[in-house]
Formats: sequence, C-alpha cells, structure tokens
Amino acid sequence: MPTSAVAPLIAELERESKATRKVLERVPREKLEWRPHPKSMSLGQLANHVAGIPGNIARMAQGEGFNAADRTGSYPQPEPGTDFAANLDVALEESRSILSQWDPETASGTWRLTAGEQEVFSMPRVEMIRSMLLNHWYHHRGQLTVYLRLLDVPVPAVYGRSADERPFG
Repeated sequence: MPTSAVAPLIAELERESKATRKVLERVPREKLEWRPHPKSMSLGQLANHVAGIPGNIARMAQGEGFNAADRTGSYPQPEPGTDFAANLDVALEESRSILSQWDPETASGTWRLTAGEQEVFSMPRVEMIRSMLLNHWYHHRGQLTVYLRLLDVPVPAVYGRSADERPFG
C-alpha cells in the first residue's frame, strides 16, 4: 500500500493516463517525422516522450538525483508501427510499481538535479514526482495536442471539451 504522500500522486497518474492515452491514440503514424519547427521534436519523438515519461521519471526518482550533464543525444525517432498506447501502459506499470513501494522516508528524501558540479535544484522526492513527472507530462501532452491541431487531426477532449469533442453535450 502506498504511503499517504504518494497515494494521491498515483491516483492522479491513473486519472490523467486516460486523457494521455486518448491523445496518443490520435497520433497519425504516417506523420511521425513531421515537426512544426526545425528546433522542435518530431511528432514521433514527442509522442514517444509523452508515453515514456511516467516510467522514465519514476526510475530517475529512485536515485538521489540526476546529473543533466550526463544526458547525451536527442530523443530517438520511433518506428512507424510504434504503439504509443502500449508504451504508455509499460511506463505506467513501472511508475506504479516504483511509487507504491516508497515508504515515508523515501518519499520525503531529498532528490537533486545537477548540471556538472552545479546544483540546479533539490527538493523532496515526492515533490520531484509532482514537478518532473506530472507537470512535465502535462506540458508535453499539451504540446502534442497542438501538433495534432496543426496537422488537422481532431483533438480529443482532455479537460472538458475541445473544438472537436463535446463529451458533455
């Protein structure tokens, strides 16, 4: 059973995964290399990133921190047949598994982001999950809905309605 500090985060992860799945299911496989700007991730890179965030960040949170100077390269371009929803399922399961094992001491332990020798920030691990997993996930999911709009793909309702879906009539 997850600690009281982590249980609400897992519940939010579960709720938000439904909207994320709807967005990922709309990604047109024939447009995975499209990008809105040369400095932007491609549609495929962004979709893959969104699908993987829960597992990647939960895995990162297990340690004492992360040195951004160790990050190499860019996000890989996925294959045309990539099943982003299936990748999301794997990432969610990994995230649930990691977070549900945290005791109060682990959840409140300090996690640090560094860049070389410089500390960028430090915060309790549970706050890192709020910021870097959930908020970061929402940010990129929002980007992905903009990509869909630019590609003239109907945007699913995420919170309330969209211009394309009116789930409440």
